[in-house]
Amino acid sequence: MNFCSNCGNRVSQKIPEGDNRLRSVCDHCHSIHYENPRIIAGIIPEHNGQILLCKRAIEPQMGLWTLPAGFLENGESTLEGAVRECAEETNAEVVDPSLYAVYDIPHIDQVYMFFRAELASHHFGPSPESTEVALFDEDKIPWANLAFPVVRATLDRYFDDRKEGKFEVITDTIQPGWKGRLE
Repeated sequence: MNFCSNCGNRVSQKIPEGDNRLRSVCDHCHSIHYENPRIIAGIIPEHNGQILLCKRAIEPQMGLWTLPAGFLENGESTLEGAVRECAEETNAEVVDPSLYAVYDIPHIDQVYMFFRAELASHHFGPSPESTEVALFDEDKIPWANLAFPVVRATLDRYFDDRKEGKFEVITDTIQPGWKGRLE
């Protein structure tokens, strides 16, 4: 950040009084501009035991497969954001969503929240954000072509939990270099 979003004057990197981190502080109006992690909300859409994935039409990781997810918008809950992202990326509606996983990814300043849900119907398809949308059995997941480590972590745990028949809310941290299941 170079300029204050409140008054337009230059900012400097300082540790404000009572704080312990460098922050962008306006040299004119003294506003402190905090930078906080971004929240990404998504859905694990299931239909008859298969998982709906979408192939990204946009960067980052264009051309790779992912669960439908994206940045939370101001004014919406994490669940609303997850359902919206699923509709935007797959043209699918889901029912009975429930929180499944919260992943902290501190090295990229992100928090992911995934909800389990059933597809409302067999209606889905590509969108401006996805070139392909398809249902996959566990053994057909394109593991080598998944877009993000957090998607791999989520699917790994999901399939393990599904075999056990119990889904407790996961909280975990994804560290740099995490590879997970390679098939």
